[in-house]
Amino acid sequence: MNEIMRLLNVDPLILQALREDMPGEDVSTNAVMPTSRPGTVDLLAKQDGVIAGLDVFARVFTLLDAATEVELLCKDGDTVRPGQKLAVVRGDIRVLLSGERVALNYLQRISGIATYTRETVKLLAGSGITLLDTRKTSPNNRVFEKYAVRVGGGANHRDNLSDGVLLKDNHIGAAGGVGNAVKMVKAYASFVRKIEVEVETLEQVKEAVEAGADIVMLDNMSDEDMKAAVKWIDGRARTECSGNVTRENIGRLREIGVDYVSSGALTHSAPILDISMKHLCPVDGEATP
Repeated sequence: MNEIMRLLNVDPLILQALREDMPGEDVSTNAVMPTSRPGTVDLLAKQDGVIAGLDVFARVFTLLDAATEVELLCKDGDTVRPGQKLAVVRGDIRVLLSGERVALNYLQRISGIATYTRETVKLLAGSGITLLDTRKTSPNNRVFEKYAVRVGGGANHRDNLSDGVLLKDNHIGAAGGVGNAVKMVKAYASFVRKIEVEVETLEQVKEAVEAGADIVMLDNMSDEDMKAAVKWIDGRARTECSGNVTRENIGRLREIGVDYVSSGALTHSAPILDISMKHLCPVDGEATP
């Protein structure tokens, strides 16, 4: 992530998370560590998985104190094992204590999504299908969660409502039908924007393609209808299937013939990866109270 994007889009979110966790003072830390004292703490994996979000983890501490040093012993995308040391953080003990929970929340969440995504991608290996995420992300965490999907080997669907055209069932209802919805988008949006249409029946598939849709999303359709849709479209539009797709049921979609499968479960159902910070001690070797 470049410095400009981090400054504009990431740092404000991290600071907001820190303010949520510490709206006044960190009472516990201020009680046991009333003045600055240098120390170190280890970052340890507690289960198998894919690590992701190390830069975000480190940024939590450097935003609190730019002098904090984070020595990373692995990189995003690496597979980690229980007990593996992932990083060492050095700095003001007050910063290590006050930033711990927010830093771990980000790292556990991002790593959990990356792990779940990689496991799901493996189930599509050799099929030619690209696994996509959705906008079903945690509020104010989309930039982190979509990054996690990429680390796990998936790809991002649109990032936000300004990023692309996707006509869903309610858009189509508001416009009075598939054909009219596509026509209205073509009259309004720039010609460089691709138009994706969500459909639920074979009749809507035909309407979407004949209206000039670039991508047809087959939503909650039966396997038989999806196969029939792909055959009828015959390359005139890209195809995507969606609707309650999870790691447990995605294997059945390998033979449908679609170009993309989108799964909201990548971000809304992935469990965290268990990671902890342990062995905090002052640099002089004395244990903290």
